[in-house]
Amino acid sequence: MTKGDSSELWYKDGLKFSCSGCGDCCTGAPGFVWVDQSETQAIADSLGIPREDFEDQYTRKIGLRRSLKEFSNGDCVFFDNETRKCEVYGSRPRQCKTWPFWDSNLRTPEDWERTCEECPGSGTGKLHQLVEIEDRRKSVKI
Repeated sequence: MTKGDSSELWYKDGLKFSCSGCGDCCTGAPGFVWVDQSETQAIADSLGIPREDFEDQYTRKIGLRRSLKEFSNGDCVFFDNETRKCEVYGSRPRQCKTWPFWDSNLRTPEDWERTCEECPGSGTGKLHQLVEIEDRRKSVKI
């Protein structure tokens, strides 16, 4: 077996996840939701504003990258606390679309268990096959 062979991955038989719509992944401790130009353009288009205006109003520059801004409590700028929904769900960034299948959540079974404790949709519902998990995991680096 070579390193990276899918047969040695602890989650090779798949993982369960069904979004509960709780909004917990959009709230809490401060962090980063990384966005690239194509993502900022898509969100700007959904809001009907120029990309430059979107970036000025809704993102912050961190080194060479951009992240969505947050409220002082750590909630994403697009999280509506009353409805517990994302205001730009249809054009949300890739980082949001790939949750919970991030490297940081998949390194060990213990990391996944912690994710399941924090996210009510992780570990329940639809069984996602390895190929889908890996496609999501590889599409974003957090």
